[in-house]
Amino acid sequence: MSGHSKWSTIKHKKGAADAKRGQLFTKLSRAIMVAAKDGGTDPATNMSLANAIDKARSYSMPKDNIDRAIAKGAGEGSDGTTFETVVYEGYGPEGVAVIVEALTDNRNRTAADVRHLFSKHGGNLGATGAVAWQFERRGVVLVSAEGVDEDELFLAVADAGADNVERDGSVFQVSSAPEQLSTVREAVDTAGFAIESAELSMVPKVTVAIGDESTAKKVVRLVEGLEENDDVQDVYANFDIPESLLEAVTAYPGG
Repeated sequence: MSGHSKWSTIKHKKGAADAKRGQLFTKLSRAIMVAAKDGGTDPATNMSLANAIDKARSYSMPKDNIDRAIAKGAGEGSDGTTFETVVYEGYGPEGVAVIVEALTDNRNRTAADVRHLFSKHGGNLGATGAVAWQFERRGVVLVSAEGVDEDELFLAVADAGADNVERDGSVFQVSSAPEQLSTVREAVDTAGFAIESAELSMVPKVTVAIGDESTAKKVVRLVEGLEENDDVQDVYANFDIPESLLEAVTAYPGG
């Protein structure tokens, strides 16, 4: 799984740079607005909103921005734009399974953009259900492994609902059922561990090993291209690229 969670770490670093340009905060705000609109403005009773807020916080999104997004979701100062959730599934190079989650105000535009990106980078868009069976929805908190004892981390999160702690290169991946994500994140934070990211994820049940640089580059370019689309919220893929190769083919801040 090294290629999978390492990509999550790289994605988080890229996201921190996106936040400075405003692109990521716009996407995070959109997710909060939709969650608040659909399930109410109280994160204690709206799991989707609680998870959207946790994700925003993990990217250091200011509280004022979060509060404004919740207010807009409740209809305060809204411009009337309605966003809907759309999920696309397809395959990238070497049969890598890809799931794309988007929030859009124009389904036709987003579908055309996503289809073009798959085609451009050697993949193809599939029908609903084509690859979803290869993934499982999980709450995932990535914790910096530097100076961290695995047993201490596990003790800190076990009572909060985490069911697995796994060392993966420079991070520990703490996994839980989706509804336990917020509680687990809070337990990690309270225990004083450094959180790199905390969000719901589609974790692959099986992975596709990619060992050569040319194919790895094609896969990464597809995922990066999709993630850079304004309507796309999250991209999940089941590639397993060795950490050293993944770093070699990915340009990200600090690497």
